[in-house]
Amino acid sequence: MPADQDLTADYVIVGSGSAGSVLANRLSADPTTSVVLLEAGLPDKNKFAHIPAAFAKLFRTEADWDYLTEPQPQLDNRQIYWPRGKLFGGSSSMNAMMWVRGFRADYDEWAELAGDEWGFDAAVAQFRRIERVEDAQFPDQGREGPLHVSRQRSPRALTAAYLEAVRQAGYVVEPANRPEPVGFSETMVTQRDGRRWSAADAYLRPALRRSNLIVRAGALATRVLFDGTRATGVEYRVGDRTQRVTARREVVLCGGAINSPQLLMLSGIGDRDQLTRHGIDVVHHAPQVGENLQDHLVTGIGYGVAADSLFDAEKPRQLLDYLIRHRGMLTSNVGEAYGFVRSTAELALPDLELVFAPAPFYYEALSEPTEHGVILATVLLRPHSRGRIALASPDPTDKPLIDPRYLSDEAGIDRAALMAGLRTCAAIAQEPAMRAVLGPLIYPPEAPNDVERTLERTLNGFAHTLYHPAGTCRMGSDAASVVTPRLEVRGVRGLRVADASVLPVLVRGHTHAPTVFVGEQAAKFLLD
Repeated sequence: MPADQDLTADYVIVGSGSAGSVLANRLSADPTTSVVLLEAGLPDKNKFAHIPAAFAKLFRTEADWDYLTEPQPQLDNRQIYWPRGKLFGGSSSMNAMMWVRGFRADYDEWAELAGDEWGFDAAVAQFRRIERVEDAQFPDQGREGPLHVSRQRSPRALTAAYLEAVRQAGYVVEPANRPEPVGFSETMVTQRDGRRWSAADAYLRPALRRSNLIVRAGALATRVLFDGTRATGVEYRVGDRTQRVTARREVVLCGGAINSPQLLMLSGIGDRDQLTRHGIDVVHHAPQVGENLQDHLVTGIGYGVAADSLFDAEKPRQLLDYLIRHRGMLTSNVGEAYGFVRSTAELALPDLELVFAPAPFYYEALSEPTEHGVILATVLLRPHSRGRIALASPDPTDKPLIDPRYLSDEAGIDRAALMAGLRTCAAIAQEPAMRAVLGPLIYPPEAPNDVERTLERTLNGFAHTLYHPAGTCRMGSDAASVVTPRLEVRGVRGLRVADASVLPVLVRGHTHAPTVFVGEQAAKFLLD
């Protein structure tokens, strides 16, 4: 069908990321059902989208939405760079491939907020349908799903030293993705034979062979179309052309925690006062759209090492090893090991994740490293602080305002927790297994000659996102929630949201796995 011709389909999906690719596959599996998928980015042909250790080379390219937050008062008033995938597979095509499901308690909390279909039992049932894990060490994970999940293909000796150090510190080392993790694990990754296996690889690419699925790449959705309060389609731009696609059944937004609330607001669903200020006609007053923004903030300390870090990943030997055997440093996901700890002994569950990267992953990965290095980092898992997404203007091509309000909780719990996590990182660095391989502290640069002041400097001056924004179109059983437990946008008909924006609270894990789960649940609801 010509690209300049308006389309009609049963379902219109906006966004081909971790949930959108799932929906495109599941809905088009019925040959009598027609689906149109709109993706603002281009096909995932960039080689760096497939080489695991090279994902940061996609930052600030055409494959990246390239967002910046508003200045953060608690982080030296810095603007924090937020990369988001703008290509087939969305952020699953440029993330660190960490398959970390989260805790049983996370999903059971979702169930309290949005019903049993979001509880741990439902999540595990879907994960077993999603995953293809061929390692017998993980008997509780899926074996026949479309998403390949594997162990690290060529982990660094430095990572083994880190795991030995956490043992020496008194922690347990265990297989990944237990219902109630109690220790540290080598990272499970979304890879197949040493190559990235994104949501596009798992779900979208197999569906592209179907004649009832039409994908429009380079198609920026500008607003959802309504007949009264019923969604009837989507207006979008390809280059300088404005086009429309009509949905006979439903429209599903899968643009993520930034783009989905932005599109809702551009379409007249949001806080009445904000929409009126921008001259947007109000379809439904929904003050929570764009609110409840949560993200995992990460900060770490880096040490020099003599060798074996990913600083050598682009050396000729490593390039050949990857090209010939798909082994070596370029198969690394960078964050090769992680574990969960408590900032205080009184907590019932961990509030921190510790991540080890055998790489000089410094300065938000926006500067080329100049020497071998590693980083021991801590992540705030369940922030008390909440931020928001707001419109900068009614122009769909303008980036929205992103204000995560990091460390803004009045009680200072978030800051205290991260400082405790940094102290734990520093303590692990002093264990014998780490002392045997670590050189001097090199990150943060120009560190004060005092441990506590150094940790404060790295938090305030160098903390950044772990790339997990969520919660801005939260689901819930309460009337104030943006979407119902079945992901229907309240106040209108024929419109759903299915992506990380619907998460009511972040999981103690990473957001790719739960977002694929959201996509599978959305497909289930639509096909019921």
